[in-house]
Amino acid sequence: MKQLRRCQCRKSVDDKKIRNTFPFDNFMQGMEFSNKVAELAEEEGHHPDVCIHYKEVEIEISTHTIGGLSENDFILAAKINDI
Repeated sequence: MKQLRRCQCRKSVDDKKIRNTFPFDNFMQGMEFSNKVAELAEEEGHHPDVCIHYKEVEIEISTHTIGGLSENDFILAAKINDI
């Protein structure tokens, strides 16, 4: 699962958010990944927007209180990529 994501992950960064799209072989893999992201987000106290599709999961990270990106966003994005 991890190798598939690293090869096909689509990522965009602008001055407001980091957006990653993670493809999976099936719906359940995406759900398992999303649950791991949720656990990590709770541990970090920093919660991304998560959109689950049939065979992919979209993650958007930003710091809502400042209306843009903070160092915590890049840290969380890196940790999500390591799941």
